[in-house]
Amino acid sequence: MTQQNHAPDSEGTGTGLDRRSFLKTGLGGALFLGTVSVTAGLSGCASAPAGRITAEGTRMDASYNFRFLTRDDIQLFQALLPAIVGPGLPEQPEARRQAIAGTIERIDSGIHQFGPANQAELRRLFDLLNFGLTRVTVARVWSSWPNVTTSEADAFLERWRTSSIGLFNKGYIALTKISNVAFYGYEDFWHLSGYPGPPQYAVDALPQFHNA
Repeated sequence: MTQQNHAPDSEGTGTGLDRRSFLKTGLGGALFLGTVSVTAGLSGCASAPAGRITAEGTRMDASYNFRFLTRDDIQLFQALLPAIVGPGLPEQPEARRQAIAGTIERIDSGIHQFGPANQAELRRLFDLLNFGLTRVTVARVWSSWPNVTTSEADAFLERWRTSSIGLFNKGYIALTKISNVAFYGYEDFWHLSGYPGPPQYAVDALPQFHNA
């Protein structure tokens, strides 16, 4: 696998995230995402926050109460984070599991503090990636997320990063931005950024995660 530097660019930075569109998809993109989200809901995709996860095999901390991410979203980020963060994750299996689980909890906590408009856009994006038909046809990911390898997740992210379709570019930026900030904004991983605290671009871009 060729590890890409999935760091967010400067687009969308600033302090007004709760007052403007996070993905800035335009009318066509908004209609498409909205249609996918409705279809996914009708097909039985999880739509309610995961709450406290106690089932065996979830690799999550049952003490945390998810208020935005669904069980499908959690599986999505469990697949994507090794590709986004890459070598930043610990190599030891249990430490790696805890780092991924903690980062997903901080992603949930950060999104919970977003405004309704941004939450709605992210919900539609996650539904697009979780719904089997669009996961295959739009994201070109053939396996369900729990079965996706890191190399497959990395290839998906690279396709969206370099796509000529603006919706995919902005989806890539959204996924990598919230993941990087949730990971590098945590004190235990500050040293990986080479600074005594989280990267300034991360704090400026998504201040919600700094306090998550």
